[in-house]
Amino acid sequence: MSQRDQLLGLIRSFESCAVAFSAGVDSTVVAKAAHLALANDAVAVTATSASLAEGELDEARELAKLIGIRHQVISTEEFEDPSYVRNGPDRCYFCKSELYTQLDRIVPELGVRIILNGANADDSNDYRPGLRAASEHRVRSPLAEIGMTKQQVRELAAEWGLPVWDKPATPCLSSRVAYGEQVTSARLRSIDAAEQFLRRNGFREVRVRYHANDLARVELPSSDLQRAAAPAFRQELTRELLSLGFQFVTLDLQGFRSGSLNRVIPIESLNASQGSRDPGS
Repeated sequence: MSQRDQLLGLIRSFESCAVAFSAGVDSTVVAKAAHLALANDAVAVTATSASLAEGELDEARELAKLIGIRHQVISTEEFEDPSYVRNGPDRCYFCKSELYTQLDRIVPELGVRIILNGANADDSNDYRPGLRAASEHRVRSPLAEIGMTKQQVRELAAEWGLPVWDKPATPCLSSRVAYGEQVTSARLRSIDAAEQFLRRNGFREVRVRYHANDLARVELPSSDLQRAAAPAFRQELTRELLSLGFQFVTLDLQGFRSGSLNRVIPIESLNASQGSRDPGS
């Protein structure tokens, strides 16, 4: 049986579901599969807060319309939680706990039985404290459960004609803030505006990391570093980021690395995260 058929069969067995839908490639594939398997008994739910990058909600609405799945937008209040704002290495746990708490609350009115997320098989190899929150709320991860990797997810998205099949990963804006530095709406707005500026100038895969003393560390793929460091653009980039409230602007010569801030997480936190994972999440 193909992975496509395995995915549809697993989701069909749930009878009804709500998909935590961020408009990334993983959750989009789950939403598409849910609609194919369950039709009107599936709904995609997108959460909004200050940590959502500009344009992502509009894209979620467009994708849900393209797929044909019911779509609900909710607000989450993770910024009301001091543990989230404090921004320790487990920040994502508190974010996902808030998300799944809100989803649990509306599941009865949506008329569905279970919540699904977009975690894939590769996620178990990374530091993902949000998976603990998923396990606590009995959220299912159909991609991970059938062993589908990120590359296989992209291939299925392309097969289904989903326009996000090659979309770069778009984690929440809070993931750009160095651990130990408070997550604030103002900081996230600056980060978002800086990344939007880079995208408008033709850089597709970007991260603007916030560090202490309002320092911006710009990560771009190695192939883009020479263009970014060219004198004219370097001056334009510096001027733009200073205008957004950063005091220092750096270009990371190691290039783009997904999850680069995780390098400073104490080993005991990584071990705790590994130990808390549910094998089915």
